[in-house]
Amino acid sequence: MGRLVVIEGLDGAGKRTLSEGLTAALEDTGASVGSLAFPRYGRSVHADLVRETLHRGHGDLADSVYGMAMLYALDRAGAADEIRGLLAANDVVLLDRYVASNAAYAAARLREHADGAVVQWVWDLEVTRFGLPRPDAHLLLRVSPEVAAERAVRRAESDTARARDAFESDDSLQQRCAAVYDELAAASWLAPWQVLDGVAGVDLPTLAKSLLA
Repeated sequence: MGRLVVIEGLDGAGKRTLSEGLTAALEDTGASVGSLAFPRYGRSVHADLVRETLHRGHGDLADSVYGMAMLYALDRAGAADEIRGLLAANDVVLLDRYVASNAAYAAARLREHADGAVVQWVWDLEVTRFGLPRPDAHLLLRVSPEVAAERAVRRAESDTARARDAFESDDSLQQRCAAVYDELAAASWLAPWQVLDGVAGVDLPTLAKSLLA
């Protein structure tokens, strides 16, 4: 059974780039790697509802913190068997966002901390009720909200398919989310966390070896 490693961070932190680089570094060691990114746009009806809602569809659904969190959770619940299959077939499975992302953004939207009610609700829903596979490690790619926002803007300008959504465009939300992520990491929420500097860069070969140790 492989190790389940989750990459978390703000929108624009560079999670996709880290996932691609870390995959190559792991494969260089001879490890087999599977990967999955959430939300699963184009593959999951719940993920597509999320995207449509974040781009001003479905009336006032985006205003409901718990409603949006439920859609994210249902997208992951629908991928549970796929994750288990990837774990059975690979040494490492990298996930771009997972349960902690739901906890961080929901708490930030409600102006709660990591020890608040909505974070516990996310745990009870996704881990306890849906029985999602628990990660072995989290990698928090930390950048300032300002840097993340600048990167997200550049990404949207260069890729029309990745236009900034309502959450990405809310600078205050991103700042609060960064704070909750730090709290989750400090509390080793759901699994141990390793904080990475998303500006200075990551020593990928060293990180890959540590994940396999």
